[in-house]
This record gives sequence, C-alpha cells and structure tokens, in this order.
Amino acid sequence: MSFFIQLLIDYGLWGMFVSAFLAGSVLPFSSELVMLGLIAAGVDPVELFWTASIGNTLGGLLNYGIGTLGNPAMIAKWTHVKEEKLNKGLYYARRYGYFSGLLAWVPLLGSVITVALGFVRVNFFASALFMAIGKSSRYAVIMFLI
Repeated sequence: MSFFIQLLIDYGLWGMFVSAFLAGSVLPFSSELVMLGLIAAGVDPVELFWTASIGNTLGGLLNYGIGTLGNPAMIAKWTHVKEEKLNKGLYYARRYGYFSGLLAWVPLLGSVITVALGFVRVNFFASALFMAIGKSSRYAVIMFLI
C-alpha cells in the first residue's frame, strides 16, 4: 500500500484527486497520507484543498449513483456494505434528507449515507451540495491542524 501512496504523491494534484476520489467512494482508502505528503512537498494548499474536495465529493456522488440502483443485495455485493449498515444509512437519509450529506466525510458511515441518499432518491443537487460542504470542511480542518 505504501508504494501506491507514494505513487499518488509523485503525481501531485492528480494523485490527490485520485486518492480523494477513492476515499470518497465505498473503497477503503485514506487520502490524508497523500495530502500530508503533498503538503510536505510544498504543493499549494489552496489548490490541494480544492482538488481534494472535488475528488472526494465526486467519489461520494459515485456512491449516490450506486444507491440509485435500488437493489440492497446488489449494493451489498458491489460495495461490501452489510445490509444492517445500509439500513442505518437509510434511516439517516430518510430522517434528515440531504442534510445527512454533511456526514459524508465520516469514515465508513459516510459511504453508507451517500449510497443511502441515492437509494431513497434524495434530491441529487441538494445532496451533492451538502456532501461537498461536509467533505470540504473535513479537508479544511485537516489542513488547519497541519
């Protein structure tokens, strides 16, 4: 895994985009190490923030698209999300609607919520906006702490 992370760091902003996209999707990946490596390499933090935020949001929107398939068995097979976790995400999506997209940054739960938003067909544009706000806020906090 460290070879792959180093490869992403070597590709600069494109590597950040790919790592953020993967981390935003249902795949188990962390983009923070790539971000730390790129900050250490002197990449412009503003460009890094926007690249990571856009990539991570697009990964969440991929999850939304998977959720629109509406078949829990297929979703579980493709995403390795167990049905009880999907039900938890469905609870949040139904109860809080697109506002639950603010939690899209939370590891594991965020992926389930983004799939659930698509599953219950919460407004796409509102979901995308609130996912972007949540995911961007996460990167802003990470960069502030560094």
